[in-house]
Amino acid sequence: LAKIELKMAELAKAGSRITRRYLTKAEALTFFQKRSESYKVELINELPDNTVSIYEQDDFADLCRGPHLPSSAKIKAFKLLSVAGAYWRGNEKNKMLQRIYGISFTTKDALDAHLALLEEIKRRDHRKIGKDLDLFSVHEDVGGGLVLWHPKGAMIRKIIEDFWREEHQKNGYDFVYSPHVGRAHLWEQSGHLSFYRENMYSSMDVEGQEYYVKPMNCPFHMMIYKSQPRSYRELPLRIAEIATVYRYEKPGELSGMLRVRHITQDDAHIFCRESQVVDEFIGVFDYMSFLLKVFGL
Repeated sequence: LAKIELKMAELAKAGSRITRRYLTKAEALTFFQKRSESYKVELINELPDNTVSIYEQDDFADLCRGPHLPSSAKIKAFKLLSVAGAYWRGNEKNKMLQRIYGISFTTKDALDAHLALLEEIKRRDHRKIGKDLDLFSVHEDVGGGLVLWHPKGAMIRKIIEDFWREEHQKNGYDFVYSPHVGRAHLWEQSGHLSFYRENMYSSMDVEGQEYYVKPMNCPFHMMIYKSQPRSYRELPLRIAEIATVYRYEKPGELSGMLRVRHITQDDAHIFCRESQVVDEFIGVFDYMSFLLKVFGL
């Protein structure tokens, strides 16, 4: 990265002009095919418009809507931060490329302040704290995005969950539990199989019927409400659950406990009359604000 930064500083000092021009789709395809830019050719082929915007700096050309700076001389302070693998177009079936992360500011003071902030964030990174305090771990033998809670972490979690239950009861919520799997028919009814299938795990056969582990709790909570006739006098009905759901996150998207495949979430649904919607919304907003304040967020 240091060598790349030196070259960037050289280009910035040279003050190269950055110019924009428009090509037809056919011209853009020919232009980038001659340069053996197969990825850009793929993107151009999928563009719905016949006009393509490109930017050029010296002998480099790229697809972009812009806008860009008029000259590299405008770039004053920058820093390359890290390198990571990234699948082309976010699809793990495609070739893995290298992505370089960097930042730029108008002044060195602003850059230094941001770098200091990043160092503080690293110091407070939950992955580092989790390891240092023996709170949780993630093992490849278990699987990516599947968290193991250690005794100390489990105790912290229990304290938080106990607090959650106490406060939810104060706010008029009833607790429910729902299964971890459901028939395919349920997920078809809810629309998950039509619109969310790529984030669900493969189905399993149970006695000749297709089942899926749940990516969300909503259909189960709807079934609880639907299980008996309801009177408008019962409303609002507030139900809540600390539930585990399972979502297929792509390998490159997994990150500690922030992006996982086995998620424990506090989930709630409110069934109310139309005349109660505003009051319920305000109540939820106030309750959320209280919880965020308690945790210093």
